[in-house]
Amino acid sequence: MALERRGGAALDGVLPSVRRIVADVRKKGDRALFKYAAEFDGLKDVGDVRITAEEMAAAWEGTKPALRDALSTAAEQIRAFAVNQLPASWSDSPVAGLTTGQLVRPLASVGCYVPSGRHPLPSTLLMTAIPAQVAGVERVVVVSPRPALETLAAAHLLGITEFYRLGGAHTVAALAYGTDTVLRVDKIVGPGNLYVTAAKRLVAFDCAIDMLAGPTEIVVTSERGRAGDIAADLVAQAEHDPEALAIFITRRADLASKVVAETRQRSRNNSIAREALKRNGLVILASSIDEAHAITNRLAPEHLTVDATSDLDWVRNAGSVFIGRWSAQPMGDYISGPNHTLPTGGMARVRGGLSVNDFVKLITVQQYSARALRSLGPKAALLAEAEGLAGHAEAIRARLPRRGSR
Repeated sequence: MALERRGGAALDGVLPSVRRIVADVRKKGDRALFKYAAEFDGLKDVGDVRITAEEMAAAWEGTKPALRDALSTAAEQIRAFAVNQLPASWSDSPVAGLTTGQLVRPLASVGCYVPSGRHPLPSTLLMTAIPAQVAGVERVVVVSPRPALETLAAAHLLGITEFYRLGGAHTVAALAYGTDTVLRVDKIVGPGNLYVTAAKRLVAFDCAIDMLAGPTEIVVTSERGRAGDIAADLVAQAEHDPEALAIFITRRADLASKVVAETRQRSRNNSIAREALKRNGLVILASSIDEAHAITNRLAPEHLTVDATSDLDWVRNAGSVFIGRWSAQPMGDYISGPNHTLPTGGMARVRGGLSVNDFVKLITVQQYSARALRSLGPKAALLAEAEGLAGHAEAIRARLPRRGSR
């Protein structure tokens, strides 16, 4: 189906202009960066480009206590989840005298992109920076073109020390290649608009990225859900973007009709959600439960709601799964703990959401004793010769010890 092939086509329209911006910043550094920052971000004074610790602290103090508490709770939840996700170093001895294993080491530096378009997104700062901190990343850089008070407050909560009032394709280029003001990073993470996403695609072979995130997606696959709950989640995700995708899949025509009516009612005063539902809202009536499950997995949605824990048995492709009527999808956007930076455009077929694993690298380790090399070396040498690599075979045989060596 055409929905399975949704994804990066929209990027093609902006790629020529983004390519010029990225090349300009790569060549001219700060001069180009600040030119575009003035044009696109409204930056008036380059002296204000780096946000001070005092400004972040003042934002925290200027935030209402109830919101400070909510931010703190969300941070605790996200941090605890990331700690549980962190992979471990290990070693094993599969053959006497041979030790193999892996080391887990953090990336040295990352850039966290926090959008600041239609809505302030302090939650995105929490979701991108906290896993990096848990991983042990030494330099966590945050960029946001017009950061709201709440975003600055969240940065203070996390102890962020490097925060730039920058956004757009030019900032992605600065993070990827470095300028005098913004030193390059090892990886860029976080969602952005089409220009940001296109820039991430262009720099991906020079600087690691997390994923190419597109408009928000929601699929609800349900036979037993309440129409009001389903419609509320569809509208909630649709209000992110006029291009958001909202789909309900069911066998039940009666439930489908109720959901359509509820969705219209709940979006009547929400212009963005109403536009998204008009463009990309869809009800799919499946002929059987198996077909409903198959369609859901083919769509590989960013967010998926199902009826019960038993549904997890058939879920193969989804960014994040929400189970039952009490698991409102916006809970995952803010406070559950799992990351809300999730694969879109069907990429949930091949990867999950942003996690602490995106901020570490696994280094494999192997150590042989003379005994282990005597055991495995001749077989490895034969494999080398079969591939026509005589030097490989000789490097092994030159070390093969005589009997009695350890």
